[in-house]
Amino acid sequence: MRKVVDCRDVPSETNCTLAITGEEDEVVRAAAEHSVSVHGHTDTPELRNMIRSNLKDEMPQHA
Repeated sequence: MRKVVDCRDVPSETNCTLAITGEEDEVVRAAAEHSVSVHGHTDTPELRNMIRSNLKDEMPQHA
C-alpha cells in the first residue's frame, strides 16, 4: 500500500502544505530531504524514524 506524509499534520512556521505520496522508503527519503531543505532540520535517523511513524496509508482515489 502506498503511504503519504503531509506537512499540514505537523506545526510549522512556514505553514507548509506539501504532501508526499509513494512507497514507504521513497516517502521517507523525500520527506527527509524536504525537511532539511525547507524546514531546516538535520537528516538524522531520529528524523527519519519520526517521519516513518507519521506515515498514513493513502486513501484510494476510486474507493
